[in-house]
Amino acid sequence: MAPDFDMPASRGRQVSLASMRGRPFILYFYPKANTPGCTTEACGFQEALAALGGTGIPVIGVSRDPMKAIESFADKQGLDFPLASDVTGAVTESYGVWGEKRLYGRTYMGIERATFLIDAEGRLVRAWRNVKVPGHVAEVMQAARAAA
Repeated sequence: MAPDFDMPASRGRQVSLASMRGRPFILYFYPKANTPGCTTEACGFQEALAALGGTGIPVIGVSRDPMKAIESFADKQGLDFPLASDVTGAVTESYGVWGEKRLYGRTYMGIERATFLIDAEGRLVRAWRNVKVPGHVAEVMQAARAAA
């Protein structure tokens, strides 16, 4: 089963596992709003919404950014799908995407870029870990269509 979650999201929304019951959905984790890789990934999901909408599978993005930064990111990029704020880190930890990272010889704690396909019953169907942005959205869309 997918770990439970209940978080505030962009445009005054609230997202939770319970509210998604009865339909499959995509839950993706990104490190930080308004950074190049995260912007490319979010815009890729936004562009794919028409195709994903045809499968009835919504997308939810999650970061540990505060809502102010998330709202700014969503507005700046024209993102219609919910971007959720996990400021406590409870959700990122329960999905196992919070951990030690390395960049230019520096070690720090951060979010692993990851995506999860969750079915209508709340079960994890597929997980993509340590995601590389190029081609990722297309791969997720293909799996989402197969699961629908």
